Amino acid sequence: MAAARRRVSVGLGLAGAACALLGVSLLLVGPLIIKEQVIKNVRIDPSSISFSMWKDIPVPFYMSVHFFEVLNPKEVLQGAKPVLNQRGPYVYREFRYKTNITFHDNDTVSFLEYRKLFFQPDLSNGSEDEYIVVPNILMMGAAVMMENLPNFVKLLLSGALAGLKQEAFMNRTVGEIMWGYEDPLIDTINMFVPGLIPFKGKFGLFIELNNSNSGLFTVNTGMKNISRVHMVDSWNGLKKVNYWRSSECNMINGTAGEMWPPFMSPTSLEFYSPDACRSMTLVYERSGKFEGVPTYRFVAPKTLFANGTDYPPNEGFCPCMQSGIQNVSTCRLNAPIFISHPHFYNADPALVNAVEGLHPSKDQHALFLDVHPMTGIPMNCSIKLQLNLYIKQVSGIIQTGKIKPVVLPLLWFAESGSIEGSVLKQFYTNLVLIPSLLDYLQYIFLGLSVLLIMSAAVLMATSQRTAAEKSPRHPTTQSKPPSSSETTPLLHDADTLSQDDAEA
Repeated sequence: MAAARRRVSVGLGLAGAACALLGVSLLLVGPLIIKEQVIKNVRIDPSSISFSMWKDIPVPFYMSVHFFEVLNPKEVLQGAKPVLNQRGPYVYREFRYKTNITFHDNDTVSFLEYRKLFFQPDLSNGSEDEYIVVPNILMMGAAVMMENLPNFVKLLLSGALAGLKQEAFMNRTVGEIMWGYEDPLIDTINMFVPGLIPFKGKFGLFIELNNSNSGLFTVNTGMKNISRVHMVDSWNGLKKVNYWRSSECNMINGTAGEMWPPFMSPTSLEFYSPDACRSMTLVYERSGKFEGVPTYRFVAPKTLFANGTDYPPNEGFCPCMQSGIQNVSTCRLNAPIFISHPHFYNADPALVNAVEGLHPSKDQHALFLDVHPMTGIPMNCSIKLQLNLYIKQVSGIIQTGKIKPVVLPLLWFAESGSIEGSVLKQFYTNLVLIPSLLDYLQYIFLGLSVLLIMSAAVLMATSQRTAAEKSPRHPTTQSKPPSSSETTPLLHDADTLSQDDAEA
């Protein structure tokens, strides 16, 4: 029985040692295995899991457009404050895919990414056939652009505008404003000021967005250096753009805005936006979870569109006006176009107060990116921007009336998407569930090893004590009957007395 217990205790001890070895191995090797799998599957390589996701984005993206209708155009011409009413959203399903994918020997890959937009009536609050009163973008933009030309040129243009029945505000459908409309004003402007508007045919705010690409991106594949994966090497062959007044502002930093290098820290992320003609930096706000997947949330800092006075590094984006808007005329045909957050969120209150009908709100108008920090893959995002037109009275062009200088919101849009369905399930299983199980297993094995080793020690001690109790004893001396000389004197005297009595 004791031998059997000893055998069991030895077995438990060996099992405990094995569990300890497994636990320590998982503790040391597990993170390395996970890291290696992440590196293998997030780099831009046809064999990686994320390659198909990168090539043809499976995430359902939607672009929601909100227009600002001018309710008092006649009063604005007389110098009144514009009163705006937000219309929409007009929602479009957005499909993105890459073509001309070319791998290079220097650990980079080039591609063109195209976007296709399809109107979604069921998700929209209105149709593309609805009419909206907005500024005559071509005419008012051209007027500001021509402000410093000789008066006789402006008077000639003003007469031509009258002949074409052009006014400061127009009433057009959503579809026309978005995707273009024929306007003889284009040819007229080009006749008086050749090259001022270097395009012909239709004019629309998003006419170049649908079925078009965002330029030739060349990015790092991460095959040699995973910390550089997705980082832009060049855009349209350029290492820097030349839109702005400082080298820092012209830099092309970060990624193309789709994915980021893995193992992110909770600090900031950068991407180059062709729509904004600049690199943009978002800052870490908080940690969270999206459908069980750990995420870092990145948001726009207040300094993103600050002017050079409030934030000196932005001086290169000037000439500036109030903080909260950015002049993008240098990359938008010199038109007086400004970008901002919707409803002038995080902007100078003077911009909000210059019109009526704006209600800036963080919940509705702040942009955000929720990124899985281990892989650098966005899980949920909503990028929001507002287009604004600077309008004013221009002497010599009577159509501008007495309009007071104002940065007038035209529309704002949000491009939103989140990983869902089978893609989310695969992502969660491979990059969240399995690593979590490995993490738990290492502690289970370590805890089990302690339990088994303690049980083995207790069982061994018990078996040894039992064996000791059942073993025969071996005394050192043997009992002998005492000799007569060893008896007490009293007994000795008694024996002598008995012998004397017998003789008598």
